[in-house]
Order: sequence, then structure tokens, then C-alpha cells
Amino acid sequence: MNTFRGRLASIVDKVDERLGDGLEAALCAHHARRLRRLGWDAALAPGSAGGLFGDRAPVREGNDVAVLIDGQEALTAIQAAIQGARSHVHIANWHATPDFRLVREDGAPTLRELLAETAERVPVRLLLWAGPPVPVFQPTRRLVKQAHARFTEGSAVRCAMDARERTMHCHHEKIVIVDDEVAFVGGVDFTALEGDRHDSSDHPPDRPIGWHDLMVRVEGPAVADVAKHFHSRWTEVTGEDVPPPRVAEPAGRSTVATLRTIPDGTYDFAPRGEFTILDSYLRALRSARRLIYLENQFFWSPEIAEVLIDKLCDPPSDDFRIVLLLPRKPSNGADTTRGQLGRLFAADHTVGNRRLLAATISTHDGQDSCPVYVHAKLGIVDDEWMTVGSANLNEHSLFNDTEVNLATDDRELIRETRLRLWAEHLQRSVSEVDGDPTAVVDDCWRPIATEQAERERRGQPRTHRLTLLPGLSRRVARLQGPLRGLLVDG
Repeated sequence: MNTFRGRLASIVDKVDERLGDGLEAALCAHHARRLRRLGWDAALAPGSAGGLFGDRAPVREGNDVAVLIDGQEALTAIQAAIQGARSHVHIANWHATPDFRLVREDGAPTLRELLAETAERVPVRLLLWAGPPVPVFQPTRRLVKQAHARFTEGSAVRCAMDARERTMHCHHEKIVIVDDEVAFVGGVDFTALEGDRHDSSDHPPDRPIGWHDLMVRVEGPAVADVAKHFHSRWTEVTGEDVPPPRVAEPAGRSTVATLRTIPDGTYDFAPRGEFTILDSYLRALRSARRLIYLENQFFWSPEIAEVLIDKLCDPPSDDFRIVLLLPRKPSNGADTTRGQLGRLFAADHTVGNRRLLAATISTHDGQDSCPVYVHAKLGIVDDEWMTVGSANLNEHSLFNDTEVNLATDDRELIRETRLRLWAEHLQRSVSEVDGDPTAVVDDCWRPIATEQAERERRGQPRTHRLTLLPGLSRRVARLQGPLRGLLVDG
């Protein structure tokens, strides 16, 4: 009986694999036809002109950039910027809860109070996704309408709800612009829906779930490009005649590209859409020689997976490594992510190497522990290209939701950011992870993650934050991802 079940499972796996391959090929072909029709086919073409940023994204020199790691650091900085506003405050977010507090201190204002107080001095504009037409997931339109009423009642805050999303998609970006002098771009929402955004790099286990996220704070000319994006959406949705953004003076050394996903047919200001996030990701990943480091909530995209598979099958150097940090249980699409990871592990195994590491994090304090949800959206390649923003590595973010990312080639900033993140996840000092990246992956990342996974397997308590991503095999539910993409993609 066991032999029969084993053969049956093997047959099912092979059928699943073949059908998954076919569906993914159909999805990639569909994306290629769509981008070709829209004049964006160069985004999928290896070797096209434009460098790592592409030639259709605005690129500005002379910016000061700081990467804010986890909610406590990011939200504190955002509140301070809003409170210091002299001209205006513009916010676009997936959702914002009026009672949400950016700072957890005695007497700290709620978001509604913070914006209302600021609006007594300067214009405050808040642009929210209106929610899905059918209440199948959060935030529902009823919830957004209630939030809208709370933000605007008895205050001068101008709040608009944007319902121009594609079917089954959303407005997912998280941006704040203050005085056209400073902008925040990243993954942090102003809500506790689906998880508590307040967390620090210590990730204390005194909560139901931890939350790892990132924002970028930028000052300088690149702020104008983030502000222009908000201005374009706001004026089209509301019809309000808002003064165009001004370009700030140079403030630092960093070159910054503002990357977006705008689905075609959504806005008059971009009727053929924009896909510079996809374009820059593919350019950077193809260029990788030694290291690809990705933190993301989802890993569904077959276009991204294909590039990584090619790198694993034909590594550019002996010391080439890929490190993926993903949530243990993503809010949806878990089987889809596992299926794509199964393809990567199969490619890595086929060539007999161990170049790929897929890990996740949790937090521990003696007998107390809780998962840490990886909500960050970060890509680093060879310490020469980095992007942080709102875009996940799935069809939603790369083709169909509105998203904003920033990218830079500031090597000093990129390396500093990677070391800070690795020190956090590996629970080491920056100096301890400040070595050859390949050696740190092989001698630190992999042994720690493997040991902790083995402790879990034996039923022993974990002793470290990092562990291997569990539940991986070479063939896992390949059908769900491609099928989902074909059904919801336009």
C-alpha cells in the first residue's frame, strides 16, 4: 500500500510540475504580449539600454537617503516630519486607520489627531484606496468610508478615496511627502490591519506577531518625482487644482531613481501604464555577479524566478549566492511562493551546488516566542543596486497594483544597509557580519538557519531568530501561482 501511495504521489507531482510549467509559460507569454502592446516590451528584454535603472524612470543626483529599518524607526521619523511641516503634507497609502498612533508614548496623538492638528497650519491631503468593490478582503469599502468620515469630520484634512483599481487589485503604495523637501517611501502602512506595524530591530516576543518592514527617507531633487506621482493621482481623482511640485536643492551624494507600477488603463496621465519597478528588478538581477539578497512578503513572479533559476544553473562566479528572507506564512499565496522556491531549489540541486538559501525569522526570549512577519520589500545586488518600496515580487505589484519604489546605486549606503539588516537577522554586531558576503552566507547564515531548523524538527526550543523556511520541496503546488496570475491579470 505504501509503495502504491508513493508511486501515485510521484505521478501527481510530475503532472503538477508539467501543468505548472505550462501555465507559467502561458502567464509569461501573456505578460510579454501585454507589455509589447503597451510599448513596454524592453522591460523583459535582456541587454536593453538604460543601465540598472532603465531609461524610462526619472533619475536624480544629489540626494540624502536613509533606510529606516522596522516600524519604530520609520514611524517616529514620519511623525516628526509631519509635525514640522511648513507648506503641506501629502500621503498615499493602502489604508490608514484614524486611531492608529505612529508613536507609542504617553500622550502621543492618533493619526487623525496628528493630521487634523497639522491641517490647522498647512494643507493635508490623504489619498486612500477605496477598498475592493466586493468585501472579500480588507480593507472593505465600508471600512474605508468610515475612516474617511473620521479623518475629515471636524477637521481641515482633505481625504480622497481612489477606486480606479484594476479588478482584484489595489492601490498599494505607501508614500509621505512633506513640503516637497522630504519623502518617505516603503512598505509601512498606517494601520494595524493584518498585523502590528510597530516593531523594532529587537523584535521583542511580547506580541502576537512581530513585523519586519522598511521605509526610505529621501531629501533632495528625487522628492519631486515622488511628489509628482502623488500630484498626478490626486488631481485626477479629485479634480482639485494643486500647485505642481517644486524641485528641491541638492542635499546629499546619492543618485535615486523613482520606480513605479501603474497598470495600463487606470489613469489618464499614464494610459499605457508604467512598469519601471519590473524593469529595474530584472536588469539588476541579470547583472548579478556575486550576491542577490531579497527581502519580500511574496515570491510569486515567474519572470523573477526565471532569472534566478538561470543564475543558479549557470552561476556567474564560484562565490555567487542568493539569499531570500520571506515570511513563514504569508497572508496569502503560501503554496504559490513554495512552488516557485521549489523550482529554485531544484535548479540549485541539479548543478550540485548550495548557492541558494531561503530563510525566515521569528523572535525568542527563553520559553516565549512569536513569528516575525516579513513585510519588507527590498532588493540588493552586489552592493551596487538597491531598491526599497511597496512592491512585492508577484504579478499584483509588478503588473497590476499601483506601487512606488526608490532605487539607488550608492554603494556605501547599500553596503551599510545590508550590514545593518544582516546584523539584525543574524543577531551579530555589524563588525561580525562585515566580511566577504559569500563567507558570511556560508559560515553564518546557513549554519545558524540549518541548526535552528533541525532543533524544530526534533521538537526542541529554538535559540535563534533565524531558521530555514520550512515546508519546501522540489515540487509543491505549482498550479496555484500561474493559475492565479492568469485569472486576475488583465
